[in-house]
Amino acid sequence: MQRGCKFFILLITAFLVRLASAQDTLSLTPENVKYPYPVKFLPLKAEGQDLRMAYMDVMPANPNGRSVILFHGKNFGGYYWKDVIGALSAKGYRVIVPDQIGFGRSSKPFIHYSFHEFARYNKTLLDTLGIQKVIVLGHSMGGMLATRFTLMYPGAVEKLLLEDPIGLEDYRTFVPYESAEEEYKTELKTTYASVKKYYQSSYFTTWKPEYDELVAIGAGVNKSADFPRYAMVAALTYEMIYEQPVCYEFGNISVPTVLFIGEEDHTIVGKGMLSAEQQAQHGRYKLLGPETAKKITGCKLVTFDNCGHIPHIEVKEAFLKALMENM
Repeated sequence: MQRGCKFFILLITAFLVRLASAQDTLSLTPENVKYPYPVKFLPLKAEGQDLRMAYMDVMPANPNGRSVILFHGKNFGGYYWKDVIGALSAKGYRVIVPDQIGFGRSSKPFIHYSFHEFARYNKTLLDTLGIQKVIVLGHSMGGMLATRFTLMYPGAVEKLLLEDPIGLEDYRTFVPYESAEEEYKTELKTTYASVKKYYQSSYFTTWKPEYDELVAIGAGVNKSADFPRYAMVAALTYEMIYEQPVCYEFGNISVPTVLFIGEEDHTIVGKGMLSAEQQAQHGRYKLLGPETAKKITGCKLVTFDNCGHIPHIEVKEAFLKALMENM
């Protein structure tokens, strides 16, 4: 009887462990990540494949006739724009928040990833929604996309807003080249601990418990059976960032531009392949911000003290105030 009880307890314990693990696991298109507004899907085609691009379309209670599109960073999806969406909507803006193909709830195809193609997808989304003119806000990788979108469709952009965009320097000039296959092997090693370490060293100046949720989302797919596909897509989008710089084209931007910079941002794409000495020489947004602002005609620079890579989360109130003053 005693042995039977012990066996039963072991079974229950194993079940609870598996249940906890299942609750922590994210799917390839993480439906178990809570998005702040209803998610819709735009059908697309690429390289013979049928795709779905997820997006939120948030209508304000009192429209001011203007629209904003928000482009997320590489390690995120539309979910992390919650407070920005709320603030913009309260001021009357219609807010469009896509998950780029390969990210969030959008399809994860094996294709050639391209900022040019991403820009076309987003223009198709805006055309489908009947939006002819838009304010573009891009964060991190989304800043590279926002720049490419603006260069391709200047007539559709009312204003360009860049929040700690990556690509302010050409990573090819100092980060060793890795093929997508090699990067894929690196991505397969992703763990909660590795994601948290990277976020701590690059994204935030002081760690807060609420940031753990971002880590859980960033690392959660590695427990899924679909993780190899997720890892390959992450490698392919890394390749896109590495091989398709925008920093040489800032002088071609012809629309009003505002650059928001956290002065303690030290983000470098490919940081793990650099020595400590090399890391110290790059990713210095305190210097890169002013240098970039000078390249863009009439660009306004807004900086945040004691802030890393994500001002709209780390210094939310200051960022939202600055954002509204520059819309």
